[in-house]
Amino acid sequence: MAAKIVGTFIIDDDSFPFTGIAFGRIGGQNIGVKLTEDVEKNIKDLGYDLDIVIDTLQKNLIQGDLTLPEGLKRESFADD
Repeated sequence: MAAKIVGTFIIDDDSFPFTGIAFGRIGGQNIGVKLTEDVEKNIKDLGYDLDIVIDTLQKNLIQGDLTLPEGLKRESFADD
């Protein structure tokens, strides 16, 4: 099973869009995040290591460390 993810993440006071795909497989859940070239450049311009930012974002998504849009409940898409 796979699901497309569209969202934003915040570094300092800057918000950045991302897309991704989440899927489960042997060994657990996994998420692949994709950033546009402009977003990647902006993150680098802020002085951040792009690989660390992407790794942290993916880790936070896997762990459920996220804020959902108003009106959307985690129970509507998460397995228990």
